[in-house]
Amino acid sequence: MDSKDYSYLKEEKIDGAQIFDGKVVNLHRDRVRLPNGHEGVREVIRHVGAVCVIPVFDNGDVLIEHQFRYPHDKVLIEIPAGKLDSRSEDHLDAAKREFFEETGYIAERYTPLGELYTTPAFVDEVIWMYLAEGLSMADGKQHLDEDEFLSVERVHIDTLCDMVMRGEIPDAKTQIAVLKVKRILDARKK
Repeated sequence: MDSKDYSYLKEEKIDGAQIFDGKVVNLHRDRVRLPNGHEGVREVIRHVGAVCVIPVFDNGDVLIEHQFRYPHDKVLIEIPAGKLDSRSEDHLDAAKREFFEETGYIAERYTPLGELYTTPAFVDEVIWMYLAEGLSMADGKQHLDEDEFLSVERVHIDTLCDMVMRGEIPDAKTQIAVLKVKRILDARKK
């Protein structure tokens, strides 16, 4: 990767205020000094952060979820995911918790797949992604939150890749995790 210094692009916060305090997000309006010395305004949605898990069985099947997403008014195909309980929560612990709660499964091995900045222009949410392998059913049932409704099924990784490429999976975390894991699995075959 390029080792060039891009610090001259940095914007410096002058002051700011929280203008909305919600259950999931907080909205801040900050005044910043731009690289050219002028001032600008940045509205930023602050989010505690989240995790996602792409659970892969030995045969290449992936546990996916169908979940209604209110902002888009449709059921989406996604991988198990959820928000952190706090900014200081261990990401792997959160991933294990969310995976178990949403699917009833546990995994023997977790491999970090990196961070995803969901919408970096105005949201500070980071999703930490994990590959889960060595899957087994823990207690045979989901442990969903009171306001959480989803359906789980198995779909092969090759089918999911085809669905991503056809535009049938619009969820960013699922697209990225599927394509990363497909590459990892293919590399293991070599």
